[in-house]
Amino acid sequence: MATPLRVVEKESMEDKTKALDAALGQIERAFGKGSIMRLGDDQAVEVASISTGSLGLDIGLGLGGVPRGRVVEIYGPESSGKTTLALHVIAESQKDGGTCAFVDAEHALDPTYARKLGVNLDDLLISQPDTGEQALEIVDTLVRSGALDVLVVDSVAALVPRAELEGEMGDSLPGLHARLMSQALRKLTGSISKSDTTVIFINQIRHKIGVMFGSPETTTGGNALKFYASVRLDIRRIGSIKERDEVVGNQTKVKVVKNKLAPPFKVVEFDIMYGEGISKMGELIDLGVQAGIVDKAGSWFSYGDERIGQGRENSKTFLREHPEMAADIENRIRANAGLISEAMLGSPEDLAGEEVDDADITEGDD
Repeated sequence: MATPLRVVEKESMEDKTKALDAALGQIERAFGKGSIMRLGDDQAVEVASISTGSLGLDIGLGLGGVPRGRVVEIYGPESSGKTTLALHVIAESQKDGGTCAFVDAEHALDPTYARKLGVNLDDLLISQPDTGEQALEIVDTLVRSGALDVLVVDSVAALVPRAELEGEMGDSLPGLHARLMSQALRKLTGSISKSDTTVIFINQIRHKIGVMFGSPETTTGGNALKFYASVRLDIRRIGSIKERDEVVGNQTKVKVVKNKLAPPFKVVEFDIMYGEGISKMGELIDLGVQAGIVDKAGSWFSYGDERIGQGRENSKTFLREHPEMAADIENRIRANAGLISEAMLGSPEDLAGEEVDDADITEGDD
């Protein structure tokens, strides 16, 4: 005869609460206060941010800038403005008293240009490592110090593994770069979050061979950075800005390809002027027109009853000479940030191929 089933009485809610409190206390004694908490507790605050130097991009990111304590990836073709955008983040952080570092693996940082963008070179830490392992050890040490606000690595493609440097030209070392990045990010992510440091990885674009459908573009260093990054920005040069026959800047488009903290897929356009960086006045005009704050009739721009100028470049000059009006327009744009953000959602053509990029690359890709 089969043994009859015995009904086990459920523990009372009070007993469960006591058991959970005991477990939480044990975890905190073993691993320290704050190692576990309820998401609604006061200690779990909203993610802070650092401005990118672009008003439009700050609105598009939904946070007012790049998040603190997270990994950010900026990638795009050559001379598209990747380093310029990263230097603007450093400059904005320094304005608020932040400490920043720049790991120049490409050995190509121009101090004169950085100063023109507003970077305080006297307070900027810079390292020009010889190998990828050395660069990532330096990053790990700086992040663990807890003293940094922003750390930029320029670029992932230049983080050459030691074995590759010591080998012969033409040696095949499949997956070495990807493994290096994967191991480094596993170690770094926890430290980055605890230290509240924003770590920006600048990356380059490569083309996959034999792709028939979807985008053939991919980034270097395997898949790890795509997963660990909270924000991924795709930056492209889409045109030139000319004064008569002289090119004085680039028209730039940024797509928020990934955003774990706000709705992604926003598309932002702004000007990068040579020797100046991101044009704030150009953004005030564009965003002002988009929000209905600045009126455009033909080639004329006006604010309220006052005409700003004929043509975009003349209007930028007018706002530069009238900072009170520029500040007033900026305040009104920030007040309408929600409406502007909704209008930034990219078209299907802008976003085509983004999912393919993340799905089709193997861990060994370099």
